[in-house]
Amino acid sequence: MTKKSLLSAGLSLSFLTLCSRILGLVREMTKAAFLGTSIYADAFGIAFMIPNLFRRLFAENAISVAFIPTFRGYLEEATGEDGKAETKDFLRATFTLVSFLTAAVVTIGIAITPLIIPLFYDGNNPLVLEETTILTRIMFPYLFVISVAAFFQGVLNGVKIFSPSGFTPVLFNAIVITFTYLLAPHTKNPARAMSYGVIAGGCAQALFQLPFVIRTGWATGFTTLKKAFSNPGTRKVVRLIGPTIIGMAAYQLNDVVSTALAGRAGAGIVSSLQYSLRLQELILGIFAVSIGTVILPDLSGMAKSRHWDEFNSMLTTACKIIALISIPITFLSLVSGKEIISLVYKSHSFDDHSVDLTLSAFRWHIAGLFFIAINRIVSPAFYAQGNTKSPTLAGIIGFAVNIICALILVHFMSGGGIALALSIASAVNTVFLFIFLKKNPVIDVAKVIRGLLLYVLKLIVLSLIAAVPAYIVRMVTLPYFAGYSRLLAFGIPFAASALVYGLAGVLMLILTKDSIVKIIIAKVRRVS
Repeated sequence: MTKKSLLSAGLSLSFLTLCSRILGLVREMTKAAFLGTSIYADAFGIAFMIPNLFRRLFAENAISVAFIPTFRGYLEEATGEDGKAETKDFLRATFTLVSFLTAAVVTIGIAITPLIIPLFYDGNNPLVLEETTILTRIMFPYLFVISVAAFFQGVLNGVKIFSPSGFTPVLFNAIVITFTYLLAPHTKNPARAMSYGVIAGGCAQALFQLPFVIRTGWATGFTTLKKAFSNPGTRKVVRLIGPTIIGMAAYQLNDVVSTALAGRAGAGIVSSLQYSLRLQELILGIFAVSIGTVILPDLSGMAKSRHWDEFNSMLTTACKIIALISIPITFLSLVSGKEIISLVYKSHSFDDHSVDLTLSAFRWHIAGLFFIAINRIVSPAFYAQGNTKSPTLAGIIGFAVNIICALILVHFMSGGGIALALSIASAVNTVFLFIFLKKNPVIDVAKVIRGLLLYVLKLIVLSLIAAVPAYIVRMVTLPYFAGYSRLLAFGIPFAASALVYGLAGVLMLILTKDSIVKIIIAKVRRVS
């Protein structure tokens, strides 16, 4: 693949990712409209989390870390008919293994669901337990179909075809939204309509990619279990995935414990945390993930050629760009958080109580935005050097801190305590990433940290100053538009506050002759 086509594929994938994030937010808006922060919203959140947990732990992890590199190795060595036959044997063995193991987990999961669900509730409401059990059993097969979809994605990405797989999350979200609107009037509650949408969306993700897989010439089928388990390629996949499961398991265990604590903290806490996180993920998806993906190839090249001065410079600049975006967004969100949540979610079942509940989580989630974003930038610095252990260890430490803090803070702050625990853990993760990065003698970590801290302090001061006029505008406009529709009542005050905040911030950056703004302007001029 040429540099031009690779860039084109990257831009296409970034656009599809952005569309997926936006539709994911629309999906949450749909959920908010139909379920609010009711017990049904909590039940759906917990029920969807369980199969999704296994998906993240095994399917996504296995495909990205183990299957694609192994498949690429087969493709590079697949010369002649024998080589192609070995590659097809590997694909059949892997597909059989994925299908068998996920089918077994789904079957066992459905059977023991009544034993799992009580872990997330205090048991005082039998209706909640019963509904969550039903929803979990409806959605557990999602693990099977999405694992098949992940396998197809691995085949396509292995031959450098990215767009079909990038489109499938868009398709999934669209189907869930459509099913909710179409089936909600005909089901016992809207949560069940959404659950059917999840299954339909997962099936669509797999089926949509199948024609593209067939077109590559690497269409696959089943083989015997004996051949599946004994194939050298599948054994290599299992060996590769083993160490990474530990780090992923820590992350997923953290998610389970946080959800269990939220479920026991009271009605609506689980769903309010999920609504809050969806807003945060949208912001992260727009800039942090994109920047991290873009700099990884450059960092890898610099590490391979041992151009460490350029490596340090790029890492410092990337961290400062993240700070320039995330810190001002954090302060604006703290000023206008209620308007943002009301504008996005408030309708039908999502009332003032739901807004307040989500706001209590969002304020603490957004406080950790900078640390979560910076972790997405610093981690590629390790991957560029072939070091996956250090960021995994930092992640495990962070998640342990998260669980401990959540166990303590939930008693004093309810859902806000769980959100704060995540922000604290993200900060701890950042600290340990830099500590581990310091072990590399060729990377001037002290210089990176010193430059970053001074820049962060400057941005905090500027953001605080810009927040004052923004807050005044908010207080003036809110009462004036209070009696109008949601779009006007919350949209205009937020837009006015954001405009004043942005203008004040940009003016101060220009007056202080900000170096990062100069770099960004220079790059834009070169591109144009």
